[in-house]
Amino acid sequence: MEEKSISAVMIEEYLQYLREQEKSKSTLEKYRRELFCLLTYFRRRKVEKEALLQWKMGLEQRYQPSSVNGYLVAANGFFSYVGWHSFRLKLIKIQKNIFAKEEKELTKEEYRRLVSAAEQKGNRRLSLVIQTICATGIRVSELQFITVEALQRGRAAVACKGKRRVIFLPVQLQKKLQAYCKEMGIKQGVIFRTRQGNPLNRSNIWADMKKLCQDAEVCAEKVFPHNLRHLFARTFYGLEKDIAKLADLLGHSSIETTRIYIMESGKEHQKKLERMGLIW
Repeated sequence: MEEKSISAVMIEEYLQYLREQEKSKSTLEKYRRELFCLLTYFRRRKVEKEALLQWKMGLEQRYQPSSVNGYLVAANGFFSYVGWHSFRLKLIKIQKNIFAKEEKELTKEEYRRLVSAAEQKGNRRLSLVIQTICATGIRVSELQFITVEALQRGRAAVACKGKRRVIFLPVQLQKKLQAYCKEMGIKQGVIFRTRQGNPLNRSNIWADMKKLCQDAEVCAEKVFPHNLRHLFARTFYGLEKDIAKLADLLGHSSIETTRIYIMESGKEHQKKLERMGLIW
């Protein structure tokens, strides 16, 4: 049997294939990182099933099951692309969580404190970024679609991951953003931009938000951009109880993904049990 080996060229060809399939930039970066980890492991080894199982075992010792599965999905996709189907590995079975982790659930009050802390630090842009994500439920990567032109229409047309959807901008948010644009002399294009005029990226926003934790008295584990999207989802569902509509607003292909966003904590579930009044 011909010996199999992995090369950087093969990985780059696979990534180019994924690019042509219109995979997002973040997905490509993730797959690149994970596949080059695989390449490093097999640089001095021939690719065999037993060696792959050893690689998988090493991942399990270092990472959480969900992270290990991320590596395995990337590897399996690559193996399918090059026709090495027998090398595909089974994913780790993860028991579905029934409740959200209370220690990572951002509350409305904590959200308000983050906004206030940004204002007090004189970081108006960050305050509005936080409010825009939380009031619309958009992803950080979709902030680039919040433009002066979208503001004039009262809605933004978002194109992400091969899907298109319309994001409505609340009137109060429109007024705040209009005032900010006037103050900063922004007359067209992306509203949230760097000094060089480029759209803000995830790392800029993540780092700036972390700096608010102490002043806002919010646990750092709760403070990251995507958690604002979760707060939007829980708040919307609390008002509408319409998971299908929420999935459309969030841009989810599967309602199962949306269920994760509206998962309540065990503490909230306990409160509901107490209110049922079924104990005499």
